[in-house]
Amino acid sequence: MLNKTDFVASLAKGLRVLECFAAERSRLAIADVADATGLDRATARRCLLTLHELGYADYDGKFFSLTPRVLRLGVGALAALPLPQIVQPWLDQLSEQIGQSCSVSILDDKEIVYIARAAQKRVMSVGLMPGSRLPAHCTSMGRVLLAALPEGEARAIIEASDLTPRTPRSLASVDDIMRVVAEVRVNGYSLVDQEVELGLRSLAVPLVNTRGKVIAALNTGMAAIHGDLEQVLRDYLPALLRLQQSLRRLLN
Repeated sequence: MLNKTDFVASLAKGLRVLECFAAERSRLAIADVADATGLDRATARRCLLTLHELGYADYDGKFFSLTPRVLRLGVGALAALPLPQIVQPWLDQLSEQIGQSCSVSILDDKEIVYIARAAQKRVMSVGLMPGSRLPAHCTSMGRVLLAALPEGEARAIIEASDLTPRTPRSLASVDDIMRVVAEVRVNGYSLVDQEVELGLRSLAVPLVNTRGKVIAALNTGMAAIHGDLEQVLRDYLPALLRLQQSLRRLLN
């Protein structure tokens, strides 16, 4: 356990401020940041002004927004991870083979984080790239990663998630999502039909290392315009499983 004298509280507060910005909360006032982080307004103000002084945030006199300089933090972390470097060439090859976009992600609390992607034509309204995040509970890769956790841990993550339906097809109860996660655990794959966005289907399998531990998820996404769900499995699952087996020998 970390010694209290080694814990830098001001750094922790600054990181909390950084993390409260998101795509749907890109411009925040001091009061917004205080509410989102639980910090008092004076502390939130000092953190935001420090980020502004260091070039990590813009400030127009009322609202703060993050600058591209913040990407240095995430890009550096991604570049230090061996997994993206290993999977990217295989992902590019798979995407060309099946003619669909393919991605690899890891679990971070209640979200998945994209660490590698090979894109064909866009089928989502939002562009995805390494560093992009989506909720774990309603995505194919998220459900694969949740299925790899002990049941109690997976349930706790789902219970803490915002289950507001993203589409009319979205599962919106903890028990329904847990039931599907249990099926994923048995089947070894997750197929999500228009729960994240209407018109989008996605299919994911776990990526397992040489010790048999699930360390990431691999998926492909396609427009929901051709064939039924069984056709999706016939067309794409074999290719995902082949890559799963090929990568297993390379992942430590």
